[in-house]
Amino acid sequence: MAGMRAGGVVAVFDVGKTNIKLSAADADGHVLETLSVANPVREGPPWRHHDLAAIRGWLLDGLGTLGKRHALQGFVPVGHGSGGVLALADPDAGDGAALPMIDYEQPLPEDIREAYAPLAGPFLDRGSALMHGATHQARQLFWMEREAPAAVAAARWYLGIPQYWAWVMSGVAVSEASVLGAQSHLWNVPERRWAAIVRDRGWERLMPPFARAWQAVGRLRPTLVTRHGLPQDLAIFAGGHDSSVNYYRYQAAGLRAASVVSTGTWIVGLSGGTPLARLDEQRGMTCNSDVFGAPLGGVLSMGGREFAAIAGPDAPAEPVAIETAARLAARGTMAMPSFGDSDSLFPGSAGRGHIRGEPPATPAERKALAVLYCALLTAECLDALGPGRDVVLDGSFVREPLYPALAAAFAPGRRVRFSLDAYGVAAGAALLAGHGERAEPAPVDLSEAGPLPPVFAAYAERWREAVHRDGPAAPTS
Repeated sequence: MAGMRAGGVVAVFDVGKTNIKLSAADADGHVLETLSVANPVREGPPWRHHDLAAIRGWLLDGLGTLGKRHALQGFVPVGHGSGGVLALADPDAGDGAALPMIDYEQPLPEDIREAYAPLAGPFLDRGSALMHGATHQARQLFWMEREAPAAVAAARWYLGIPQYWAWVMSGVAVSEASVLGAQSHLWNVPERRWAAIVRDRGWERLMPPFARAWQAVGRLRPTLVTRHGLPQDLAIFAGGHDSSVNYYRYQAAGLRAASVVSTGTWIVGLSGGTPLARLDEQRGMTCNSDVFGAPLGGVLSMGGREFAAIAGPDAPAEPVAIETAARLAARGTMAMPSFGDSDSLFPGSAGRGHIRGEPPATPAERKALAVLYCALLTAECLDALGPGRDVVLDGSFVREPLYPALAAAFAPGRRVRFSLDAYGVAAGAALLAGHGERAEPAPVDLSEAGPLPPVFAAYAERWREAVHRDGPAAPTS
C-alpha cells in the first residue's frame, strides 16, 4: 500500500527500556518536536512488567497533541530488541496482551534458566550469548509457556515491541527482521530462517508474516480515529530495532561501509563488513540484522553503567579538560574492566572493575577517567568488529567534547567522525518512511575528531597490554 506523500511529517514512537519518546520529524529526518515519558514498570504478578495500557493512553494523547501542530502522515514504531508481547487476536481486548510484557531486567527463575540453556541452539542460530536477567524474547516466551501454558495456547501472536505497536495502531500483525535479529534467539540471521527453538517448541503458529521495516502495513484503525480525533489516513509502518534503525540513517546517507558506534546505557557497535567467523560470543559480540535482513556484526558493552560507576554521583557538569585527562594518562591511572554485571569484551571480568595506579583525587579527575575508559571501550569494540576505516560515533557520549577525539586517538588508522544529533533513532525512523521515494543520499551532518597529544596513544597501548596480559585480575592490596 502507499505510505507517505512528499513533504509529509512522520510520528516516530521510540520505546526504550527506561524512557519512551514520541517525535514529529520531517522527511529528511529532522526532528521538529519530541514528547517523552518514563517507561512505566509494575512489580507484578506474575513478574515485573511494563504497563502497556498506560503507554497506550500516553501515546494516543501525544499523537493528538502532535497532530494539532504537525500534518502527520505516517507512524513509525521503533524499540529495543530485548522484549516482546504475547498478543491476543484483538488489540482492543484490554491492552491486547495475553500475558504481561516481561521487563527483561527481571531476574530469571533458576529452573527456567537451567531448562532454557540446552534449548537455545548454537551461537549463529540464536545470534548472541545467553545474557543477563530475562533478556532474549525466546527465553521470555519459554518462561511464559512454563508459567502459564493455557494463556500461551490461547494467544494469537508473538510480536516484537515495534510490531506490537504497529498492530495496536493498524490491527495488522507482522514480523520484522531487524527486531528478530537483535538477540531475540528466535531468528537465524545468516540463514534468514526461524531459529530451531521456534520449530521445536511449536511457536511458528505465533509468528506472523514478515514485512520490511519501511513497509506501510495498514492505516490507523477507524476506532482510534473516531475515539481520539486522529488522522484517518495515517500510514502505519512496520518499524524496526532502534540500533538498526539508527544504523539505517547512515546507510541512507551512503555510508554503507562505516562501522557505527552508538553510545548511552549501552555502547553498541555495528558493522556490515564484519565476517561471521569473527563473531565471538565470549566477547559480547552478536549477529544482528540490518533493516534489509542482512547480517550486521555487533558488539555490546554497558558503557553508560560503567561510566557512572567510575565517575561517581558527584561528577561535574563541565566538560572534561584535556589537561586533566592528559595528567591521568601521563601518570598511568587506569580503570580496568568491568564495573557492571556483564563481562562484555573481557571474559571473566564482570564485577571486577578497579582502578590501577594513583587513584583520581577529585570529581573532575574521576569524570576524566570515566571518559578515558569509555573511549578505550569504544576502541576495543572497533577492534572486535574488524579493520574498516570509516567510523561514525553518535549518542550521549559524543556530547562530551573530548570523547570522540580520544576514541580517534585510541583507534589509529581509522577516520573517526561523529554526529551531535541527539535524535538519531528518530531521524532513521523518519527516513524509513520515505525509503521507497528517496532518489539521493539522505543528508547527515558529521564532524571530524581532531588530533590529540601522543600521551594518549601511549596510554592506550599500556592499557591494552595490561588488560590482555592480566585478564580480569582484581586489584592487589
